[in-house]
Amino acid sequence: MKVLMLAVAVSATVASMPAQARQGDVLLRMRAIMVAPNEKSGSVLPGFPGEKVKVDNSVMPEIDITYMVTDHIGFELIAATTKHTASGITGTTGSIGKLASTWVLPPTLTVQYHPIVEGSVRPYVGAGVNYTLFYSEKASDALEGAVGSTNVHMSDSFGWALQAGLDIDINDRMFVNLDVKYIDMDTTARLSTTSAGVQRVRVHLDPIVAGAGIGMRF
Repeated sequence: MKVLMLAVAVSATVASMPAQARQGDVLLRMRAIMVAPNEKSGSVLPGFPGEKVKVDNSVMPEIDITYMVTDHIGFELIAATTKHTASGITGTTGSIGKLASTWVLPPTLTVQYHPIVEGSVRPYVGAGVNYTLFYSEKASDALEGAVGSTNVHMSDSFGWALQAGLDIDINDRMFVNLDVKYIDMDTTARLSTTSAGVQRVRVHLDPIVAGAGIGMRF
């Protein structure tokens, strides 16, 4: 009887153990993210001085992996891609509306600090670097209707990133994750048009990336 009671107690203790992140652990997270640009646009030059663009938000799934090199320090790499639309704000480009769309692939590597090793709620902060690739750029039908056939190219971006997050235990292996990042991201869009020549606009995107999801410790 005592042996049975001891086994039950041990099982209960193991079941209640938090999903602690220890040296050598791999944390795999799957999140839904919203990428919200905080864009600051220059003028569309040389043809449309004073006319600027805005960029919409995007919601997509994301996966990331963290390797704990010590009990407190981890390296995280995220993989996700989102689609965004750029639109004119005022003047001629504003009357056109949607100008172009692009897919964005922003692999980001951060070094995280996890101050709490044991506990069911574990915050972390991080900082790192980002390289953003813009691909499958496409002019809108409205833009091509106004200025003719248009080729769109957006330059890639290299910048820094900041991060803060929280892991909340479900059981000894799984946890809920909340995460937010700020990414330094800039691009120059070049629009080669039939009737308006080559137009360029510099945009500081600098998005906030907010996510929530589920994680597992291996």
